[in-house]
Amino acid sequence: MQVSRLFEFHKALADLTRIRILALLAGGPLHGQALAGKLGVTPPTITHHMAKLREIGLISEHRDKNTIYFSLKKDVLAEHALAIVDLVNKPEALAEEEEEKQRLGVLKNFFDTDGRLKSIPAQRKKRLLVFEHLLRGLKTGRTYTEIEINDYIKKYHEDYATIRREFIANHYMYRENGIYELNPPEMWAKSE
Repeated sequence: MQVSRLFEFHKALADLTRIRILALLAGGPLHGQALAGKLGVTPPTITHHMAKLREIGLISEHRDKNTIYFSLKKDVLAEHALAIVDLVNKPEALAEEEEEKQRLGVLKNFFDTDGRLKSIPAQRKKRLLVFEHLLRGLKTGRTYTEIEINDYIKKYHEDYATIRREFIANHYMYRENGIYELNPPEMWAKSE
C-alpha cells in the first residue's frame, strides 16, 4: 500500500470522536441520531465525521425509509492496520518508495514532455539516474554498432558523443572494436 494513502487514512482517524464512532459501529450498524446521542454531540457533527470516514472508505451506508444506517468496514480497517505493521517491520519498503519518488522527480526535471533530455545533470547521482533511464530502450545481450548507439542517443540529446562516453566510463556498456553491448546492472556505476 502506498505510504501516502496510508498516511491519509491514519490522518483521518486522528480524531477522538471518529475513534469513538468506530468503536460504536464495531458493535453493529447505527444511524446518525443514535451516534449523536451516545457521543453527546450534535447531528451535524456526526455528519461531518461520517464524511471524513466515508472519504477513506471505512464506513458503508444503507437506507431504511428515511433513516441512514452506518456500518464499519472491518476488512478495510484490518487492511490498513496490517499495512502499517508491515511498514514498521519492513522499513526498506518506505525507503524504496521514497527513492522511486526522487527518481521520478529527477526525470521530470531533466526530460521534456517529448521525452528528450533537456540537459545532462552536473550532480553525479542525478546524472546516473538519467543515464539509466536512457538505457531502458536498449536490449541486454544484443550488440550495437557505434552508429546505432549514436542514433539511439540522438533521439534524446544532441550531444551523443558525451553520453556514449559516459555509458562506457560508468560501466553501463562494454565497447570492443566499435561494437557496444550492455553490461549487467551489477557492474553499473553507483552513486554512493
